[in-house]
Amino acid sequence: MFGQVVMLYKKCIALLCAVVLLLVVCLPAAAATPSISSRAAVLIDASTGYVLYEKNAHEPLAMASTTKLMTALLAAETLDWESTVTVPDEAVLVEGSSLGLRGGDTLTVEDLVTGMLLASGNDAANAVALLTCDSLPAFAKKMNERAAAIGMTDSHFVTPSGLDEGEHHSSAYDMALLAGEVLRNDRLAPICAAKQASIHINGVKTTVTNHNKLLKLYADCVGMKTGFTKKAGRCLVSAARRGDVTLIAVTLNGGDYWNDHIKLYDAGFETMTTTELSVPPLPATPVSGGVEATVGLTATPPTVTLPAVMLDALTVRVSRPAFLWAPVSAGQPVGSVIWEYQGKRVAEVPLIAIATVDARPVANTATQIRRLFTALLKALLSEP
Repeated sequence: MFGQVVMLYKKCIALLCAVVLLLVVCLPAAAATPSISSRAAVLIDASTGYVLYEKNAHEPLAMASTTKLMTALLAAETLDWESTVTVPDEAVLVEGSSLGLRGGDTLTVEDLVTGMLLASGNDAANAVALLTCDSLPAFAKKMNERAAAIGMTDSHFVTPSGLDEGEHHSSAYDMALLAGEVLRNDRLAPICAAKQASIHINGVKTTVTNHNKLLKLYADCVGMKTGFTKKAGRCLVSAARRGDVTLIAVTLNGGDYWNDHIKLYDAGFETMTTTELSVPPLPATPVSGGVEATVGLTATPPTVTLPAVMLDALTVRVSRPAFLWAPVSAGQPVGSVIWEYQGKRVAEVPLIAIATVDARPVANTATQIRRLFTALLKALLSEP
């Protein structure tokens, strides 16, 4: 009897092992959380701001020359892009990486910003600051005002170049917000994505090379900026685009930061899902002054690519007027269907009138007077 029990026990164990092995082989593996060497890191979906990965993402840290993304943003928004400017003498009195500018040199604002972003010229950053404001502290104030407008609550800017001074710091998350602003700027995004560029200083052509090696190491990379100081360590703000999806990665105080970003992107793109959103029921809308009392509405379901975890948390609302004035034309946009995640819009399609509703004919003046007189007469006759 004891032998039969032992045999049955062994069979159960064997069956359990077989089931476990089958599950391991047949079930799809979840995307592994990447192991990141940098002290702080974040990966976000650029279109929604959804955080796909974070590690000490809000820790205030020095961010070195990635600071120049803010300096470039202010230049693009403030200075005349095509104008030729003269480099102030004070701008070139700075240590660290340099574009090789001298006081009195002339170049366009576009070339100045290009040299600042690709060659990481501290002299170019100072020049932008002094061409925008009367002093470096005044420019720092402008940087902090712009940071507040973006929502960079972990940041405080002191220098336009990123050289360590005072309480100059940001966070991985804040720098991702800044990167999103730069990516949306039509002047700056192409510069950040360039491996090389030609600029002219005093009319002489020179080539500047982007310090961001990720542009060569990762095919989907579209920018943006490296940085290094002894205090900050290796810093990198980057972006990658695959199809309709753009992801932004930031690492501060990094170790193997090129591979950190590659790991983040490989894991991040795996989490994105493409799906067609469902349009909610659309009730007919009243039409005032029309030959028909209502008109039907339609909307084309949008196809979106989003982090998979967002899909079940989306909310949808229909935005339309309480009624429409006739005439209404078939195909006329009359509102929109909006999908949101935590209050942020992720998709929107127009509401379209299905049919034409003509206006009721308007009576001429004589007819309107006769109707008014008849109504008054009826009212008087009906009085006791």
